[in-house]
Amino acid sequence: MMKKLYPPMHFKIYLIISIALHFVLPVIIIIPSPYNYVGSLLILLGLILNIWADQLFKRNRTVISPDKVPTTLVLNGPFKISRNPMYLGMLKALVGVSIILGSLSSFMGPILFFIAMEKKFIPIEEKNIFSVFGEDFDTYRSRVRKWI
Repeated sequence: MMKKLYPPMHFKIYLIISIALHFVLPVIIIIPSPYNYVGSLLILLGLILNIWADQLFKRNRTVISPDKVPTTLVLNGPFKISRNPMYLGMLKALVGVSIILGSLSSFMGPILFFIAMEKKFIPIEEKNIFSVFGEDFDTYRSRVRKWI
């Protein structure tokens, strides 16, 4: 039986893709040194955002798995500005890595991660959240953007 690939595994896969493409097919360096070090800040911000959102889920005793039905609608902290701060944090970290690498091809990883979250996970999550919280989730969805 094949194990499900949850978002953290997608993050790792697309991180490897970014690094591999940089070394195998660098195409062109679009962010030279020392400007590429700005990526470190994005990685740090992405990790902080991801950990913060994860801790709020744990504190509110709700599920993190995208295919499970949540028990609490978390609306505080980073969830005030993004409905998906964990995915946003992972995306920021991937973009940060691509900036550090500096090559055009390394940006394929963050692009593919974004598409995977949009197509594979967010629709299922939002359906599950709506099934439990209905109008409350619709109100939240109308006030807060999906990403930023």
